[in-house]
Amino acid sequence: METIPTEKQLWDEAVAFTRDKSPGSFDQWFYGVQFEGLTDGVLCLRARDEFVREWVDQFFLPTLTDHIRSRTGWSIQVAWTVGGELDHPVIEPPPNRVGEEPNRLNNQARGIVLGGPSTGHTGHSGHAGHTGHTGSGNVQNLATASVLDDAAPWSERRVVRQNMQVVAPPLEGLNPKYTFSNFVIGPSNQLAHAAAIGAAGGGGRRHNPLFLCGGTGLGKTHLVHAVAHRVRAERPSTRIVYVSAEKFLNEFLQALQDQRMTEFRNRYRERCDLLLVDDIQFLASKTQTQEEFFHAFNVLHQADKQIIVTSDKYPQQLERMEERLISRFTWGLVADIQAPELETRVAIVRKKAQIEGIEIADDVLVYIAQSVRSNVRELEGTLIRLAAKASITSRIIDLDFARSEIALSSSARANEASVEDVQRVVCHHFKLKSGDLLSKDRHKSVAFARHVAMYLCRERLKCSLPELGRAFGNRDHTTVMSAVRKVKALRGADPEVRAHLEALERKLGTAD
Repeated sequence: METIPTEKQLWDEAVAFTRDKSPGSFDQWFYGVQFEGLTDGVLCLRARDEFVREWVDQFFLPTLTDHIRSRTGWSIQVAWTVGGELDHPVIEPPPNRVGEEPNRLNNQARGIVLGGPSTGHTGHSGHAGHTGHTGSGNVQNLATASVLDDAAPWSERRVVRQNMQVVAPPLEGLNPKYTFSNFVIGPSNQLAHAAAIGAAGGGGRRHNPLFLCGGTGLGKTHLVHAVAHRVRAERPSTRIVYVSAEKFLNEFLQALQDQRMTEFRNRYRERCDLLLVDDIQFLASKTQTQEEFFHAFNVLHQADKQIIVTSDKYPQQLERMEERLISRFTWGLVADIQAPELETRVAIVRKKAQIEGIEIADDVLVYIAQSVRSNVRELEGTLIRLAAKASITSRIIDLDFARSEIALSSSARANEASVEDVQRVVCHHFKLKSGDLLSKDRHKSVAFARHVAMYLCRERLKCSLPELGRAFGNRDHTTVMSAVRKVKALRGADPEVRAHLEALERKLGTAD
């Protein structure tokens, strides 16, 4: 029969399990923590000062308590005491130097901020995006902070400013390549890029909240990751929470099930300086989760904590989303990202080739950009596939090779229809002349066919609004936007319009 461990043994097991993930960082902070008991699911700890308590509570306790919970099934509550002497710290401090007072810690070596001004938020170091996993490979950043002058006698100790290292756990779920330096700027994303720079504290007006919207694979997530990387590099003490809306929902449901709502709310309300949420449209129809996000949003916004949200739709187009949330999304700036223009697509492929070390001629870059117009992800994927095939077959990526491979690929088949193809099929369907769609004719039947063609190009080919404006007789992009919205609304409300669209999509071979 398995022996039931004592409370102290459970604690020691949890300490060993947590310390094994990052011994250096663990030891650095647990010099200032003392275990004082575990009774009936209540874990009693003492911290040398408030900053140690906050850091340990933020980055180590979730792993510690989860381990104890997995062994016992208990719902663990933590009771902290701050201050006082630590007779038996979890990690014994290094031997005292000759003449030093007993139990005195070397605060500079521990990297603990004890008071005074600092860069970022004094007393709130670290990242809340990944609670419970302090993994190896922690990033070390230099920060100017106020620490005790260890050279002075105990009775005359004073606060001085000096450089110190703040050790913070890595940011979970972020792509290290998604930085501002790797983001290609063009007319289609210029506003969103500038707004993201401002949100990261890089100059310009800061909008809060910042709502980034656009189709799949156009760079919304890239900008969000870039903000997190920039803030982490420049202000390492900032507590960053990066989460998808789906993960937020799952964490909320798990917290309800485990009766850990206080911990969940603290993470998103009290222990967060920068909240980044991807794909907020996922919360549609999730009424209770929307309610929880609404309150978290309010707390952070009132505290002037930066909030960035991404979506594949404008706020007003989010179906089954509470009006009060939609209203708040528009408080700051709504910045949309359109499909990139040809010049931007060429620059994107060139940048990706540089990052991946792929040698490729300019004419091939242009051909790839002309062939793939849907989104950035598809562009980059096509380049990677060409490079992989060339490596396997020992071929050079020249124009003939690119043409043959792209023609055979599924991505090419999905994008083989062009604007001209759509215009030709629409004219044939509505029995119009080929030039009618480009003319200034405003007759109802011609205008409707033109709007349908614009809608199909926008939805199926992911062409940018300016591109479509030029392709349809040099019309303004706002005209195209109005046409697309009108047809989209009619598709849902008018069976006749829906039948026309479905017939056209079958002819184009692009029906879902």
